[in-house]
Amino acid sequence: MKVVFKIASILLVLAFVSTGCSRKKNTFVSRNYHALTAKDNALYNGYNALDDGKESVTNSYVDNYWEILPVERMEVLEEVTLPGESKDENFARAEEKAVKAIQKHSMNIGGKEYNPQMDEAYLLLGKARYFDQRFVPAIEAFNYILYKYPASNKINQAKIWREKTNIRLENDELAIKNLKRLLDQEELSSQDLADATSMLAQAYINTKSLDSAITQLETASQNTKSNDERGRYRFIQAQLYNALGHKDSANIAFDRVIELNRRTPRIYMISAELGKINNFDYENGNKLELYELLTDLEENRENRPYLDKIYYQTAVFHLRDGSDSIAQTYYNKALRTNTRDKQLRAYAYETLGNMSFDRAEYKNAGAYYDSTMTNLVENSKPYRIIKKKRDNLEDVIYYEGIATANDSILNLVAMNEEERNIYFEAYIEQLKAEREKAEKEKELMASQNTGLV
Repeated sequence: MKVVFKIASILLVLAFVSTGCSRKKNTFVSRNYHALTAKDNALYNGYNALDDGKESVTNSYVDNYWEILPVERMEVLEEVTLPGESKDENFARAEEKAVKAIQKHSMNIGGKEYNPQMDEAYLLLGKARYFDQRFVPAIEAFNYILYKYPASNKINQAKIWREKTNIRLENDELAIKNLKRLLDQEELSSQDLADATSMLAQAYINTKSLDSAITQLETASQNTKSNDERGRYRFIQAQLYNALGHKDSANIAFDRVIELNRRTPRIYMISAELGKINNFDYENGNKLELYELLTDLEENRENRPYLDKIYYQTAVFHLRDGSDSIAQTYYNKALRTNTRDKQLRAYAYETLGNMSFDRAEYKNAGAYYDSTMTNLVENSKPYRIIKKKRDNLEDVIYYEGIATANDSILNLVAMNEEERNIYFEAYIEQLKAEREKAEKEKELMASQNTGLV
């Protein structure tokens, strides 16, 4: 009898739990069961996958410091993602977990949702689609939160993410309007305020309203909890000041990046130092102090990953200071670092070409311009300018070769036999040296082009 009683009791409890946990019944047990199950299972795993995917997106993005940096590090790919496909399996998994949480744990009874975790599930769904670059479906998920859960504590995040997505869809004016309204009407948490103002700054940058972008980035840098973001926002502020021609304000912003030191990625600090150097006043500034700073940056072992940028800026310094031979040395040192920065290589080769041209070394100049073009986007405006300059050198190089040959023939005729033998021996040695030099340059070019994106 005791065994029968225990079995009956267990069955009764199971029946009670299964009935109490029904998605169609608004009970205390049911609400808490589905909320906890959704949060601790599907949503937890979904956000882990989302974080892994975001890390991959961020790490694969290569910043172009020759241009104003974007607020968010994410490259938007041109290829269209077809239904059922995903650019990253982590985002597909995050979306799958969000959908699972909605399908298995939603308690939509009589048109009202009783599971307090469903707004979080739709937010995860929208974020997964956003990073997977399916922006229209992402907006649908964020809009669903705004329509279905107006009292949600995630409502402000949903609004911010919707405008992030609008900016990706190039709806900048709409994003500006909606973000300004959000900032005017709501009391946001510090991080939400940082996220909203940084996105508003991006929309202003896209619409060329640089002054307004600077103001919003100041608010974002003061309120973000992330020092990575703080360093980036301050650096972008400096770039914007430079774009507006306000070098003094730019240098102050660069100093604020440098002050963060190890609390923010080192690339921001090094780029800020080089940004200040690029703004140096060569008429009134202390050149000795600047030279010492460049030397310190070059000799600091922690700066080895950035030697290409440091060598290049050192070359610019010496060129502006009139030390052409030292400048040439540093341009070549920058190129020998095997830098992946194609724009830096293009600028270095072009400058070396111009220096050779000014010395009437037209053949060398032509070779440098050829190397310049290999590092530029074909048929772009900079490419066409260099190509025109290179084409104009063809006749000069041709006739220079003829003149050199004629001079050599006349000189040979005037020589006696002993002098001619000495001449030809020296000429053969010269050809050997030139061949060895050409082979080394070919190897250098091959190594520089290895691993480029």
